[in-house]
Amino acid sequence: MSYYSSARFVTLGMFIIDEFSYQDDEGKPIVDRKEESQIGGGGTYASIGARIWLPPTQLCMVVDRGSDWPVPIQEKLDAFGPEMWLYRDQPDCLTTRAVNIYRGDYRGFEYLTPRIRITPRDLTGTRIERPEILHFICSPERAAVIMSEVREVPGWHPTTVYEPIPDRCVPEQLSALIKVLPSISILSPNAEESLSLLSMPSPPTKENIEEAAAKFLDLGIGEAGKGAVIIRSGALGAYVATREKGGKWVQAYWQDQAQVPDVTGGGNSFLGGLAAGLIKCGGDVYAATCYASVSASFIIQQFGLPQMEVTKDGGTLWNGESPEHRLAELHRRHQS
Repeated sequence: MSYYSSARFVTLGMFIIDEFSYQDDEGKPIVDRKEESQIGGGGTYASIGARIWLPPTQLCMVVDRGSDWPVPIQEKLDAFGPEMWLYRDQPDCLTTRAVNIYRGDYRGFEYLTPRIRITPRDLTGTRIERPEILHFICSPERAAVIMSEVREVPGWHPTTVYEPIPDRCVPEQLSALIKVLPSISILSPNAEESLSLLSMPSPPTKENIEEAAAKFLDLGIGEAGKGAVIIRSGALGAYVATREKGGKWVQAYWQDQAQVPDVTGGGNSFLGGLAAGLIKCGGDVYAATCYASVSASFIIQQFGLPQMEVTKDGGTLWNGESPEHRLAELHRRHQS
């Protein structure tokens, strides 16, 4: 039987239950700083970033439920729309968990349980086979494997949004990245990752970010070099570039960093918002980046996921505000 996706956007990112460890400069626990376990994972944040703009029927991710699966977490997920989750029971495994370590300016991340990776083959025979846009977060070598599995499916040519995993954004990985870039539609590292991959000096500035984007384009992103690079640059905004139309800066929505208590998931949700923007804007990557910026703004303005409210007319508010209102404000800034 042949299946076609009912979801236009699918992420291969994982669902993770996040734990938190706050330590002083010597690595000792800070006893008065404790956070409860939270819903996490790059795939989860990307999905919520897309959900801000799209109905739940148009997006989906696979969620692996281990033997210790907490029912309250499923209730929280389903509140965003049960259609956007494809649950997969793993009775012989624990639900994927990781700890986020904060020690001074250092931030670490360690898995507490074995990872259960999701691949394009896992979509075969499900209701989310062959989505229009496919997002993944991984090393360049794994990206190559993912793209080889995509090519196994006759007639499937998704727009691919590749988010390099931070600890593989090192100069030694550049050759592997170069090999996979022609298969990738959109490459999106953050600023620090971009400079590291290309052996360029830090700290990030608009000038060296633009230079990095040009270098990535010269390496040949997408079929016939027609792909795009978007370098996510925190408070500086995001720089989006293609060979055809050049580069453009899109502002970060929050100009006052006091409004940003936690950046966890900001980049992932940015790319989910980007995917939604591509759908809503007919593939215009520059216009879609504004949607991405707004999606990230809702994620980073509090700890954990934003609050969604369905209005009487069927619309949605996020943290009590309309995404369309923030999008209009962002457009106004760029026009002034």
